[in-house]
Amino acid sequence: MAEPANSNTADGPHEPGAVAGWREWVRLPRVPVRWIKAKLDTGARSSAIHAFDVEEHTVDGEPRVSFSIHPWQRSDEDAARLDAPVIDQRLVRSSNGGSEERLVVPMVIRLLGRDVTTEMTLSNRDEMGFRLLIGRDALSQGFLVDSARSYVGGRPRRVVRRKNWGR
Repeated sequence: MAEPANSNTADGPHEPGAVAGWREWVRLPRVPVRWIKAKLDTGARSSAIHAFDVEEHTVDGEPRVSFSIHPWQRSDEDAARLDAPVIDQRLVRSSNGGSEERLVVPMVIRLLGRDVTTEMTLSNRDEMGFRLLIGRDALSQGFLVDSARSYVGGRPRRVVRRKNWGR
């Protein structure tokens, strides 16, 4: 006999997650950027954010990285400069089949009103449709993705959304 979908397992009961759309407006609570549009990608293991002016350095012998982000897809407006500990450097295979070495930093994402900490790779996503990609490692913290839906968590005001299009 098959087990019920939400049965108890060795690591405790599993409840269904919050349902999100394939694209969502999210917040980065510890970053001076109010909104950023993200693609929720169940085909990607790690999350990635568009980063530029990347500078590695050390503080008290610990590796760190300073970098800038643009929250808007078609605009350089409202760039923010960040500094974070480097928790890893890994080879990441992109959707086009190529591989690149990326720095990994911890980052808090607010999705559907819930804060989750995830490992974020720094990448040049300038030519990509979304400045932020949220992968399975973050989504596995209690989210399900409905590929037929978008913006389940709501949208910012229209004036904010227009900035995303460079207007």
